[in-house]
Formats: sequence, C-alpha cells, structure tokens
Amino acid sequence: MFPVPTRMFLTRGVGVHRDQLTAFEFALRDADIEQQNLVSVSSIVPPGCRLISAAEGIETLRPGEITFCVLARAETNEPRRRIHASVGLARPVDPGIYGYVSEFHGFGMTERESGDYAEDLAATMLATTLGIDFDPNAAWNERRRVYETSGHVFDSTSITAATEGDSEGLWTCAVAVAVFRFDSALGGPSA
Repeated sequence: MFPVPTRMFLTRGVGVHRDQLTAFEFALRDADIEQQNLVSVSSIVPPGCRLISAAEGIETLRPGEITFCVLARAETNEPRRRIHASVGLARPVDPGIYGYVSEFHGFGMTERESGDYAEDLAATMLATTLGIDFDPNAAWNERRRVYETSGHVFDSTSITAATEGDSEGLWTCAVAVAVFRFDSALGGPSA
C-alpha cells in the first residue's frame, strides 16, 4: 500500500522556447520542479495534509524522484495569445476531512480570473461533499460567503501562471502545480 501524502505545496512557472517540449521544461525549471519525475493525480487532498511554502517543499525534493502532483498546463505558439494555468485548493477546517484540488487552464483569462475560477471549482467540489446548500449559478464571491457562513468554514486559495505567447511565435508554456510530499517516517518516497 502506498503512503498518503502529509504535506503539499503550490508552485508555478512560465517557459519559452522554439520547441514545445523545451518550453514545458523551462516552465518546470521556473517552478523549481524540473528534476522530478512528475506523476499527475486527481483532485483529493488527504485529511490532515498540511499546506507548506514552496521554498520548504522544494527543499525536500530529490532529483529523479517520483513526485505526485496535480498539474495545470497551457501552451501556445501564437504571438501574444493569452494563456493561463491555475491550481485551486479548498480544505475544510476539520483536518479529519479531505479537501479538493482543481486544475484549470486555457486561453484569454487574466491571472486573477483564472485563479478565482480554479479556487471556485475546488471550493464547489468541497461544498457539495460537505452538503452545503448553495446556488451553483451565483457568483463566486456570493457562494464564498455561503461557504464561510455554513458552519463548515474552510479555506481556499489558488496559484496561477498567466502570460502572453512570445511575440515571435516561440512556444510559450505556463504551469501551475500542487505537489504532494510524504513524511519519511511513514516510509514514503521522500522527506
């Protein structure tokens, strides 16, 4: 049985290069996770999983290690086309209950719009799990107030990489990543 992550951190990056794959590599370098063998997982934050700073989390990484993450990635080679990649996080106050991570990426949104949307996705998934009654068509700020006054208060956040495509048509890549970490005492793959 594989251990359950106990910590996570959020990071982001942007890369530009004539080759699409190298632009992705440069975005991972900008996010400081290029030496990892990334394995994308779905959207559950385990109960009790602590959010740590990117600096603290990056310090625990070992080159070549299998690293589980939720990854949002957007790319373009169209000059000045706006791209965005966001990861949203929503966690209940009760650390014994699991939370959600959402990934969102695409074209045309600003950093704030994309981040708010990703955060809203994660918060909405958590709210439905907690049985919070809300209007799914209400604006994000309105739903956030409902979530906060529900008695199941939880926190939410997001991280976004947003940029415009290179003016000369080079590949431009944006990534936002939630990286999971394990306590080494539990026999996990990393510190």
